[in-house]
Parts: sequence; structure tokens; C-alpha cells
Amino acid sequence: MADKAIVIGERRVARQQLLDQGSRAATALEAIGVREGDAIALLIRNDPCYFEVLHAAALLGAYVVPLNWHSKADEIAYILADCTPRALIGHRDLVAAVQLVIPAELPTFVVDDVVATASSSPSPSHAQDWPLFRDSAARWEQPARAPRGTMIYTSGTTGHPKGVRRAPMTPEQIKKNATLLREIYGIEAGMRAFVCGPLYHASPGAFARQAFQHADLTVLQQGFDPEDLLRVIAEHRITHLTMVPTMFVRLLRLADAVRSRYDLSSIRWVTHTGAACPPDVKRGMIEWWGPVIHETYGATETGAAVGCNTEEWLAHPGTVGRPMTGTELRIYDEAGREVAPGGVGEIYLRTEAYSDFTYHGRPEQRSEVDRAGLVTCGDVGYLDADGFLYICDRKRDMVISGGVNIYPAEIENVLVNCPGVRDCAVFGVPDAEFGECLIAAIEAEPDAEPAPAEVVAFLERRLARFKVPRRFLFETLPREASGKIFKRKLRDRYLQSGVPPI
Repeated sequence: MADKAIVIGERRVARQQLLDQGSRAATALEAIGVREGDAIALLIRNDPCYFEVLHAAALLGAYVVPLNWHSKADEIAYILADCTPRALIGHRDLVAAVQLVIPAELPTFVVDDVVATASSSPSPSHAQDWPLFRDSAARWEQPARAPRGTMIYTSGTTGHPKGVRRAPMTPEQIKKNATLLREIYGIEAGMRAFVCGPLYHASPGAFARQAFQHADLTVLQQGFDPEDLLRVIAEHRITHLTMVPTMFVRLLRLADAVRSRYDLSSIRWVTHTGAACPPDVKRGMIEWWGPVIHETYGATETGAAVGCNTEEWLAHPGTVGRPMTGTELRIYDEAGREVAPGGVGEIYLRTEAYSDFTYHGRPEQRSEVDRAGLVTCGDVGYLDADGFLYICDRKRDMVISGGVNIYPAEIENVLVNCPGVRDCAVFGVPDAEFGECLIAAIEAEPDAEPAPAEVVAFLERRLARFKVPRRFLFETLPREASGKIFKRKLRDRYLQSGVPPI
């Protein structure tokens, strides 16, 4: 059997090589002052380098802060100032693009992108070559320190993003976390995994780390193209994937002739998360790929905490699942009372497989999301009689129009299936008559933008009339660091645009 390996494009790197490089990197980083509890910032596209830096940080007991490489220079500058890393490692061209905001005293290292022809990119003036720096050191020979993992910055929908900084994990938590990740992703020895999505996102990153540890082959996505995904699955006999519902939507729009070209019989387990999945979309994927679809729900603060398999979802359509092993879930109403099954309220979670956290540099804000030791990510939902959780929407996104609570997620789940709609977001704006009214922002498929009248007709056949948005905007949707649509920016932009009231 071939050695375990990471594949991206035509490049294949042995897992053992990355572990060896990570071991040398730990020694080299310690020599420049990286200590237990420090942060290491990482500004790279999907790349095998991710795994060697993760391994080095684990040996050092340091945090890795994955930076969204789509971010603007000012956004990168904010996170660097906030987490005060002891080192920055990044692709040469990405570092060059933001070099003016990198503190002069921050040790900065560059590596060439294994896929792009980054060797022709300019070298930032104060950066060192990462492979030369790494390989100049001996392998790490000290005991590994207590692991910290990644420090992910949350979306920051109410202001600047916050780093979720976890306490070091105890040996017992490490065991429980390994059990939970197997429950979420299903990856074991002999599997072949495909990472759909950027590694700076929490779920693809967690999936990739699990795959790196256990799978025989881990393939990294270079960019999502629905037909190319089918090709990769067939070529590498992929067994396990992690995806988001938008990918399902684009896959289902492939013509039958395209779908039939590829052998997908190797697929054993697909985990989706990150956003609500429209029920019709999920049914379509189950009909096509079979009973291999698993769903999980959680947040950066809570970790994955709730989940279901295909059979459970079909028996409870629309659910995101039941609490996983070691998870406590409660739902509270506006008065702070725990509600009975069927009652809608704010969702609070705690999972014993994850160590407790604070917001880096903002410990006082931890209490704002806490109730009796459980944490909320701001979602509203309910439990059914069997203990399955259903998400209504984000608490802050709920719209009250004419005294009726309207959950935009319900409308989005329908609208995303409209021909010509690639993605969408529905939000509320002030209305003199009804208090609030609905606006829909639509990112259309290239060369296939639907007319507003077509969208209205599509929605009116499927939703009550009061749930149909009053106005439609067609634009590229702004996204948070997590990849989710930044609704606050959409709403603020609309209100500042001077568009006449409806």
C-alpha cells in the first residue's frame, strides 16, 4: 500500500514528509522565540504547508491563526494586531499583497504556492524563505506541549471579529474529541478524503486535520467547480467529503448527461454544514448519491455539537439532528426560561469534547454568550418530541412584519432553488406600515439572471404571500470570514443607498 499522502492538483506529498518538516519547523520557530500559548498566523491557500505548520504548532503548544486570504489588507492588519502572532507564514504573493500592513518586527516567512506559478511573484522585502528557514533546523526532540489547535476568528457581524481562544486540552478531552470527530466525519484508516472548501474555515479545516491523521489519501480543493468535483471523486475513488449546501445546489443543476459521465460509487460519507440546507436540495442529493449524507450543526465557539444521518433526516425532514455524544442542549425563551419541546427559543450548547474558550483579548465578552455554562451562537430553533433540533433562523435576522414573525432562512431555502439564482440573502428593513418588510439580494448565475417577476411567481407558488420579498437586488453578495453572507453589510448598504421607501 502506498504511503499516506496529500494531493492538490498534480502535486502529491507524503504525510511522513510533512510530519518531518513540521518537526523541523517546531525547532526553528522555538529558536526565534515562539513559546507555548503564542500564536502563529497562516496566510495560505489550500496547500500541504498547512499540515506541517499545524504539526509544528502542536509540538510547541501554540495556536495557529488561519487568515482568510480573500480579506483586504486592513482586515488582515486588524487580526494581526489583535492576535499579536510571533510568526507569519504565507504564500509569497499573498504576503506581498499585504506587506505594508505587516509589522516590521513580525518574523515573516514565504512559501511558493504548489499549484500557482508563485515563483514569479515578488518577494516581500522583509520576508524569509520558509523552506530554507524550516530545513535549517534539527527535528524536534522534546516532549510535545499541551495542544491548543487553531484560533479561528468569528465572523464579526456586530463589529470586529473575535478570536476564539481555547484552553489547552486535557488527555481526556483529546480522547473525547477524537471520538466526536469520528462521529461527525466518519474517517478511519483506509478512507480517501476530499476537502471541499478553504482550510481557513472551521469545518473544512477540522475535516482536513482528521483526514490527515487517518485517511490514506487527502485531496485538497483548488476551487469549486461542480463537474470537476465529480471528476476528482471518480479519479481518486473518494470515500469521504465535507461540503456546504451551496455546493449541492450547483451540483444538482448539472445536466443528466454530465452526471452520468462519472462513477461516484466510492462515496461512503458526506458531511455538510455551514448553512441551512433547503429540504428539496437535500432530498435531491440523497436521491442521486444515496443514503450517505450526514449533517452537523455547531459554531466556532461550541464546535460541532448536533448531527444526523440520512435515515434520521428522512424521518425528521428539516432537522439538523440530535445532540452528539457528550453534548448538552437547551432552548430558552426571551425571559430566560427553558422551553418545552415544540417551543421556539434561543439555542444554547455545551460539548464536553471541547475545552472551554474565551475571546482573545476580550474575556468580558465571554459572559455575553453564556447561560449556565452553555453557549449560544445566536440561532433560534426548537426541539421536536424525539429530541431533534430544527433551526428557524438567526435571532438577529428574524423580521417582524405586521406583527408576524418571519424567518428569512425559510424564504432563502425556497429562493435558492429558483432558476438563475446562485445564492441569496433575505433581510428586513424599516417599513412605515408594517414595521419591517422583506428585501431579497440575489447573486445570479452567470448570463442567467432571472427577472424579478419570474422570481415573484416562483415564490408565490411555494410560500404564503406575506413571505414574498417586496424588492429584489441583484449583486455579488458580501461574505464574512467564515464564508457566510454578511447580511448586516447588505442591509446597511441598502439603507444608505437612497432607494425610495417601498
